[in-house]
Amino acid sequence: MSKNQRFGAWAEQVAADYLVEKGYKILERNYRYDRAEIDIIARHGGYLVVVEVKARSTDYFGHPQDFITKRKVRQLVKAANHYVLMHKIETEVRFDAIGILRVNKTWRVEHLEDAFYFF
Repeated sequence: MSKNQRFGAWAEQVAADYLVEKGYKILERNYRYDRAEIDIIARHGGYLVVVEVKARSTDYFGHPQDFITKRKVRQLVKAANHYVLMHKIETEVRFDAIGILRVNKTWRVEHLEDAFYFF
């Protein structure tokens, strides 16, 4: 496993721990369909929540969630549709983003609900 892969796995674990602490129930991690991957699928407040996790050690080029592209959003929607159909889920789906950023030697978690509303 490369350094970047270890960093990504660490960030996803931080995000999952954060969500559990906030009352989310984690259903899946690293769910794959076709070429798409969903970092975390959870349940919370009547929603099925699809979460994309991005982490950066600096905000020099922007915040972590700024690196979620329209293409990535399309892939997330495709994988989420497959998950919903395969599990016969009949609840509303929400797409969130969690950004993890190093600020002054500490890590900050920023959770954006309905993060892809504007795409």
